[in-house]
Amino acid sequence: ASLLEEFGVRLLTYDLPGFGESDPYPYRNLESSASDMLFLANALGVSDKFWVVGYSTGSVHAWAALRYIPGRLAGAAMFAPMVNPYDSLMNRGERYGTWEKWTRKRKFMYFLARRFPKFLSYFYRQSFLSGKHGQIDQWLALTLGRRVSDFLHYELSKDRALIEDPIYEEFWQRDVEESIRQGNAKPFVEEAVLQVSNWGFSLADLKLQKKQRGKGILNLIKFFLSGSEEEYTGFLGPIHIWQGMDDKVVPPSMTDFVHRVLPSAAVHKLPYE
Repeated sequence: ASLLEEFGVRLLTYDLPGFGESDPYPYRNLESSASDMLFLANALGVSDKFWVVGYSTGSVHAWAALRYIPGRLAGAAMFAPMVNPYDSLMNRGERYGTWEKWTRKRKFMYFLARRFPKFLSYFYRQSFLSGKHGQIDQWLALTLGRRVSDFLHYELSKDRALIEDPIYEEFWQRDVEESIRQGNAKPFVEEAVLQVSNWGFSLADLKLQKKQRGKGILNLIKFFLSGSEEEYTGFLGPIHIWQGMDDKVVPPSMTDFVHRVLPSAAVHKLPYE
């Protein structure tokens, strides 16, 4: 709180539909997600442009805001932002660099989300929806990596030191309990499907570029007579991305892909993080 106060930041956050105390919305998509942000901002009297913060898999909703409500946004701050791992714009190197970093279990979960999402409910009910909250490292095995080849890195990681802090342990337990208070796997499945299905837009749509004028002599005359300045399409505000170079959940190759598609985004690479 003191840090936010020092920088004059008003931080607003909310539970997605079906999480916490938010009502479920089975027909939600990324456009409705962006609309939710807009309605929330208006309801709270936020009249100025605001920034969106996207973290990891939650970044899909920040990307949606940049696409669907760009006129209300001042900018975006992204932390290891996830994109669709099946995005057709990825080249072979970016796709390989992303998928080869993931465990078999993570790959399998993405496969189910894309092809057989109903089966995800079973896995969720066996883990965080079971009501049995064990140690964090058990629940984050998919994130931290527990393969033999990862063992040394895992033991020495900063994540390991962090999750052994009792304060963080308490925060983790409260966070999980609040997110699953409705006891329903459906919103979790919906979120997983959103990640790997057609978003309804491409990251390339956010690229800042000059708007193409219509062809023909009439359009050329109209342009010179109006004396208008060059118009641009895409997101006009700043996009900042922070990427830990040791990240196993959102590999650096994913941010490299984003930077290739959105060259105007400022990428801050963090070694050994």
